[in-house]
Amino acid sequence: MRFSLARKDAPPVCSCEATVETPRRRVDFRGAALPVAAIALWWAVSAAHLVKSGLLVSPADVFRTALEQIESGALIRALSASLAREACGFAIGASAGLLLGGALGLSRVAARIVGPSFDTFKQVSLFAWIPLISVWFGLGDAAKVVFLSLAALLPVAAHTCDGIHAVPRKYVELAHALRYSRVQLIRYVLLPAALPSIFTGLYLALIYSWLATLGAEYLLVAGSGIGNLLIDGSEQFRMDLVLFGIVVVGVTGWALNALARFVERAVLARLHVTIQ
Repeated sequence: MRFSLARKDAPPVCSCEATVETPRRRVDFRGAALPVAAIALWWAVSAAHLVKSGLLVSPADVFRTALEQIESGALIRALSASLAREACGFAIGASAGLLLGGALGLSRVAARIVGPSFDTFKQVSLFAWIPLISVWFGLGDAAKVVFLSLAALLPVAAHTCDGIHAVPRKYVELAHALRYSRVQLIRYVLLPAALPSIFTGLYLALIYSWLATLGAEYLLVAGSGIGNLLIDGSEQFRMDLVLFGIVVVGVTGWALNALARFVERAVLARLHVTIQ
């Protein structure tokens, strides 16, 4: 990473820029080979009736179930409810994680007082909080949002703190030599250098909160959502509905992944921080 610090009449500005060149990407269809092969094998086994059980349904049955769920509006209702919880929990958890991680990374006092407790808090399994959350907040959307907020807070706080600590010491010393104020040091040196790590935390928080959404809907069963759609299919022994729900979960997770990567690259490119 290359920094250039210059001082003029105006307050000094430090700009950070990573100069790693990224090759032009080509469309690669090799990643589709495994899913296509799996669907073809699934179709062949179901068409040949090799499995005499209701546990294996054909892709055609799943496709018909998908059309029914879309036409009836059940899919839209379930998916919108899950995504609304995901967005709310992610926003709360990520905001709290940025504040906590920033405090741990910038303040030695906070690191000494809060750091050990945060390190202990990270070791507690996320699902271990569900009994306490259900007692305090019930089984409704409030409890699910609290659960998702915890899932998003941990990676954001950890990566924000680590990103600030990873800034080379020589850049900080050079900023001090140019008499940067505390605000200028954070704005022009620490924040740009830590952005890739911060975005990694936000990316992980988005994925973790989506996975936690399904867990919350399984364990805190009040309300609607994709998790409840899977539960209904399991209780009714409708494997077509279960498999359709799994496909929706996977496609939604892939879409969130792609969206997070797109936003990350757009923001870093705008700030002239390019990552490979």
